[in-house]
Amino acid sequence: MFKLIKTEDKARRGEFETPHGTIQSPFFMNVGTAAAIKGGISSPMLEGLKCQVELCNTYHLHLRPGDDVVYKMGGLHKFMNWHKPILTDSGGFQVFSLAKLRKIKEEGVYFNSHIDGRRIFMGPEESMQIQSHLASTIAMAFDECVENPSPYDYVKNSIDRTTRWLIRCKAEMERLNSLEATINRRQMLFGINQGGTYDDLRIRHMKDIKELDLDGYAVGGLAVGEPTEVMYHILDVLTDHMPVNKPRYLMGVGTPSNIIEGVARGIDMFDCVMPSRNARHATVFTWDGVTHLTNLCYQLDDKPLDEHCDCPTCRNFSRAYIRHLFKSGEQLAGRLAVQHNLYFYNTLMEKIRENLDKGTFSEFRAEYSERLSQKV
Repeated sequence: MFKLIKTEDKARRGEFETPHGTIQSPFFMNVGTAAAIKGGISSPMLEGLKCQVELCNTYHLHLRPGDDVVYKMGGLHKFMNWHKPILTDSGGFQVFSLAKLRKIKEEGVYFNSHIDGRRIFMGPEESMQIQSHLASTIAMAFDECVENPSPYDYVKNSIDRTTRWLIRCKAEMERLNSLEATINRRQMLFGINQGGTYDDLRIRHMKDIKELDLDGYAVGGLAVGEPTEVMYHILDVLTDHMPVNKPRYLMGVGTPSNIIEGVARGIDMFDCVMPSRNARHATVFTWDGVTHLTNLCYQLDDKPLDEHCDCPTCRNFSRAYIRHLFKSGEQLAGRLAVQHNLYFYNTLMEKIRENLDKGTFSEFRAEYSERLSQKV
C-alpha cells in the first residue's frame, strides 16, 4: 500500500495507495473537523486547492450530527461530496482536551460532552465503530494523549494501556470490515505512538506497536506545548525505529517550517488547523514569510497576498481589498484568506515532493525553513 520511491538523507518520497485513490507523499491533510473546512470552503473548492486528503474528527461528528446519521447518508464521502481519501482522528485528543470531566479506566474513557454536558463513554471498540460508520479511508486508533510534561511513571503506564487499546482497536476493525453492512470494508487502521518527551518510552512504545503490522503509524502527543526543539529531538530519535515500508504521520503539526523540518526527519503526513484558523484572523502564509492583513501598510496596496502565488484569491483580489473586508467584518475576508492558506500549504508539499524528486530537498530546506517562519 505504501511505496517508497526515493530518499534524501532521512527525507522520504513515496506513494500511498488507498481505497479512495493514491496519495503522493509527503502530504498535508486539510482539516475539516466537522466534515467542513472552517471558512466556507466546500469539497468541490478543495479540488482546485490541490488538496489530496481531508481530515475529519470522530469526536465532533459523533456528537453532531451523530455517526449514525452519517452512516444512513452513505458515509462521509457521500455526505460531504468528497471522493478522495479521508482520515478520521480517533477522538482521543478531543476527549482529553475538551472534556471538562473525564475518568480513564481500562475499558475506555467516561467524559462529559463539551456541547451539552451529557455523559458519554468511548473506548477502543466504540471509536472503531464510530469511524466505521463514518466510512473514512483511514481510521486512527484510540489512545491517550498525555500532557507535556507528565510524570515518567504516569506516561509509562499510559503507553502500556494505549498498546492494549490498540490491540483491541485492531481486532474490532477486522470484525467490522468483515460485516456486509459496513460501507468501507477496506478501511485502514493507523496506530499512534505516545511517550511524552521521554526518549526511552517513545522508542519502547514504537517497538511494541509496530509488531502489530498496521497500515501506518502516527506520532502523537507533540506540538502540545513543548518547545519546538524538543519535538524535533523526539523525531530525531524515533523515526529510525518506525517501519520503513509504512507511512509516518506527525499529528497536529504545524507551521510551514515545522513541516519542512518534519520531512527532513522522515515524516510523510501532516495535519494542522493553523492555515484555516490563522486565515480567519487575517494572518496569511507567503513565500516571503507570515503577514497580517489588517496592518495599515496594506490599505492602498494593490498587490496580491503573495506575488509568487497563483491561487484563486491571489489571481483576483488585492491586499487592500481583503484588508477592507476584514476591517468591515465581511465573511468573504475569511473565505478568501483560508482559500489562499490552504493552497499555500498544499503547494508547499508539492514543492517538497518536486525537490525530493530532483534530489535538491536539502537546498530547498536551507532556503525556506527559516524564511517561511519570518514575519513580513
